[in-house]
Amino acid sequence: MSTAAQDIQTAPDAASSLPSCWREASTLLEEDLRRRDAAPRTRRAYRIDVEGFALWAHAQRLTPHDVTPKAVRRYVAFLSEQGAAPSTSARKLAALRSLFGVLRTAGRIAQNPADLVSTPRRGSHLPRVLSVKEAGRLLDGIPASGPLDARDRAMFELAYSCGLRAEELVSLSVHDLDHDAEQLRVEGKGRKTRFVPVGEQARAAVVRYLERARPALADPTASSDALFLSRNGRPLHTSDVRRRLRLWATRTGAGLGASPHALRHSFATHLLDGGADLRSIQEMLGHASVSSTQIYTRVESARLRSAYARSHPRA
Repeated sequence: MSTAAQDIQTAPDAASSLPSCWREASTLLEEDLRRRDAAPRTRRAYRIDVEGFALWAHAQRLTPHDVTPKAVRRYVAFLSEQGAAPSTSARKLAALRSLFGVLRTAGRIAQNPADLVSTPRRGSHLPRVLSVKEAGRLLDGIPASGPLDARDRAMFELAYSCGLRAEELVSLSVHDLDHDAEQLRVEGKGRKTRFVPVGEQARAAVVRYLERARPALADPTASSDALFLSRNGRPLHTSDVRRRLRLWATRTGAGLGASPHALRHSFATHLLDGGADLRSIQEMLGHASVSSTQIYTRVESARLRSAYARSHPRA
């Protein structure tokens, strides 16, 4: 994507350079997101996307009242010309639908112009999935000799056992694991809470970490109930999780592309391979709709076609 396009979409001082009509529109959306208890990360993403559009619209001498479906289509085309992926354009279009929806509810505009614009078609890339052998090599290859290693072993055992996102991992508290019920309390997207069963090996790794490693990492001068701590006793960031997983994937030879989301995809795919039904997998992943979970049936179909092509004499 070009530098000019990035400036339009992500300039940190974008709000200060906007005319009052667009600042007011952005503020109305922010207030609506707060009323709906949207997560801070979601509010920030919407603000960046809306301000990026507002900068573009202002350059076209458009106020919120002047924006038409044709103008929104031109913006989507502009994003595509600048190299934005269809998924990026789709996300930005969703933010605009929310913005103009709020303006319509407030009586500022008569209709939502973004509602009449088709969402860009996304690519059909299948998620990266570790094989059962690769997942085992990764997890078994992480020693529990030192506090950081024990933390990583517990963290990635739990990620694979419960299908967690990186954001969910770093948000866990020491109180979220119910040892008696053998389940984990997870606060997912949209602050929706779900309870996921925890496997025996993951529970054992977390117990070892809590008993031996976490006390060595905790900062006695600070009070944090975060489950996973850095070497300085602070809660981890998602970038820490990704960095440590890349390290262990390289050391153990568990396969290129290992990431927290690859562990999550592997969790779902291996459950499906083992006979779990889609509805159960949907609940454990925290998907709002089963349609999001159905991608794993495509992964399974691709795996079966590959096995057929390798094995059948007349494939």
